[in-house]
Amino acid sequence: MESVSTKVKDNMTSRKRKRDETKTEEISSESCLSQPNDQSVHEVITNKPSTLPAIHYDPDTTEPISCSLKSLDELLSWKRKEASLFNVATVPLASRYPPLHSCPRRTLVSHDMMGGYLEDRYIVWPAFSIFMVLSFLLRFIQGAEVETPYAFYHWEYIDIFNYFSHQMVTIPPAVWTNAAHKHGVLSIGTFITEWTDGEKTCEAFLADEESYCTAADKLVQISHYYGFDGWLINIENVLSETAVKNTGPFLRYLTDQMHERVPGSVVIWYDSVLKNGTLDWQNKLNDDNRMFFDACDGIFTNYNWTEQSLEWMKSYSAAQGRFADIYVGVDVFARGKVVGGKFETNKALNMIRMYEFSTAIFAPGWVYECHEKANFRQNQDKFWSLLSDSLYIHRPSSSLPFISSFCQGFGKSLYWRGQVEMKRSWFNLHAQEIQPLYLSENMDNGGWLRTRGCSEDAWIGGSSLTVEGMIPSGLSEVCARIFSLHVPLATRTFVSFVYKPPVGVKISLELKTIDGPLCTFDGMEEIARDSVFPEALAEDNQLVEQFAQKCGRWSLDGWTTRCFLLKMIGCSLREVCIRVSRDGGDEDISFNCRIGEIMLLDAESLQAPLQSVEGICVNDVVWHTGALKGDGHMHKVLLNATLRWQYPTQQVRHFRIHWRHLRGPDPRIPPRPLTLIGRSHSTLYRVVELEVPAALGLIELVVEPVSREGFKVPEAQCGRCTLSYSASSSENPSVIMK
Repeated sequence: MESVSTKVKDNMTSRKRKRDETKTEEISSESCLSQPNDQSVHEVITNKPSTLPAIHYDPDTTEPISCSLKSLDELLSWKRKEASLFNVATVPLASRYPPLHSCPRRTLVSHDMMGGYLEDRYIVWPAFSIFMVLSFLLRFIQGAEVETPYAFYHWEYIDIFNYFSHQMVTIPPAVWTNAAHKHGVLSIGTFITEWTDGEKTCEAFLADEESYCTAADKLVQISHYYGFDGWLINIENVLSETAVKNTGPFLRYLTDQMHERVPGSVVIWYDSVLKNGTLDWQNKLNDDNRMFFDACDGIFTNYNWTEQSLEWMKSYSAAQGRFADIYVGVDVFARGKVVGGKFETNKALNMIRMYEFSTAIFAPGWVYECHEKANFRQNQDKFWSLLSDSLYIHRPSSSLPFISSFCQGFGKSLYWRGQVEMKRSWFNLHAQEIQPLYLSENMDNGGWLRTRGCSEDAWIGGSSLTVEGMIPSGLSEVCARIFSLHVPLATRTFVSFVYKPPVGVKISLELKTIDGPLCTFDGMEEIARDSVFPEALAEDNQLVEQFAQKCGRWSLDGWTTRCFLLKMIGCSLREVCIRVSRDGGDEDISFNCRIGEIMLLDAESLQAPLQSVEGICVNDVVWHTGALKGDGHMHKVLLNATLRWQYPTQQVRHFRIHWRHLRGPDPRIPPRPLTLIGRSHSTLYRVVELEVPAALGLIELVVEPVSREGFKVPEAQCGRCTLSYSASSSENPSVIMK
């Protein structure tokens, strides 16, 4: 902001002091996490309704849900201590090349999927017991039990993901922010006002400096707390003279505060209101909306532009030096007089790129909403393949380990090392792994090559990568580039490659490397790469034996695991390719190969010890009970509770949550074995309607970390908590830590 009054500066100091006080308050409230590892909890069962806030928990099941804020009052009354811990993104924004600020032409995707907050609003991984399957079916008939839910997985093509709905403050569900961050993509929410109610809202929060600073502070706090990266500001209503006068300063203040609190964040203005307060979409940047563009990080233009609009903007003085900040809007539904749209969206994008602007692709879920759901993957891959020539691949940049099992965050079954762990459709973008390049290529002589996700079989998660095609006569091999990366290699890099060998062809892994000093952003120029074809290690190799021992399971159900060792100094991995070569003959040969997992890690890490789970605690317990039997015992007792613990999440792929019955009123019933409840991708899990034996009872809850490499942690290093409970029809529930 160019100038801030002394009063507002004082308010900023006061607000900072309140934030510090809130932080201290939160640390105090989380004191259970500093307790010893093994905990004992006693609960008195009551059948009283849940007192958990309905905005964050399903009122019937207590399952955590993500949500929006629907009014200015909700925004201004938002408090960090009342926010949802379950909707906090836990994956930090990954590094990438090129960095966003260096990318000359960016791609923003605005989600806008059927109003938002569909099956993606559910946060906890589904439970696995038989009873829970039935309960889950009833609760999620329109949610995560959908055979093919909508998911986005072409992250390599985009720079910013905007979760959009028509609620006033749209907070991205954590599953989307985590998936975006894993791929180096920003995740931003939406602040929108519309029509008559929107006009009233704007008159209130844009009335004066104090009002707009207070509203902006809340938006900054929300973004910082939930871990996403900024806002699309969409004012689609008339503004009074006072309101429009304060809109520019509001944007500048919000942008400055976001940059300070959330480094790398962005605030983008939607092309709607003019400098005189009129609601009139311009479809370009011009003198009537420039003041808003100048006050923030970019503008998202409306969709009814023409080539003449782009040509005019190219020479417009305010655009000079900021072409990348002008996101020319494309409505995939092709509503109104637009260029392209639908499966011709590439026509619009080609024209936009010709004039060197960024683009904002609105509602790409058209491929899901307007087509057969069973063909979703096919249509989504077709859509992005048509755009690919005008999109620029950004490369994840990270240190080892680099791991992907190609899981897209949904599937028909849930797999672990080739075995079905849960046989039913599921959806959870927390589980989405680094996504490969999905390519479709036609070659000379009728040959072709395609990579796609496949839910019919998987190694880990819900899908594998299918590499399929036809090697034409006269060609000995084809090569599929499946990852483009910037990953510095260790002096000794251990490689694991899991796949199902096809008939009639040979599969080999090709890695392309560059010298370390060249591993910097080089514009759009290609860098010379060296191809490395690693040779497989023998099964009795010491490293292979260490790896197999830590993994627990090895090659199963047709899956083959091959291990390699790369010895390279000062090199970085640039590409991972699958080479398919014919196994004799010269006729046309078709092939279909499934790739289950690719893993590269520092060989020294195979000897590194794994950490123990610490500070496990239980809170927010809610009991649901059935009718009483004649002897006074209850038919059914359902436990709902929040588990929290401490563990470095960057070291794990997920946590497995187990329970078992230790003892009850009948001493003849022995302790039961551990039963898997579900998975968590953070140090937080909500146990939902777990059926436990009638009181008196004692159960154990166990948190088992699974390392990023898939290594099992010894049982002694799991987190454990015992919970005893007794029946009462009158006492309030109480949790006592012993």
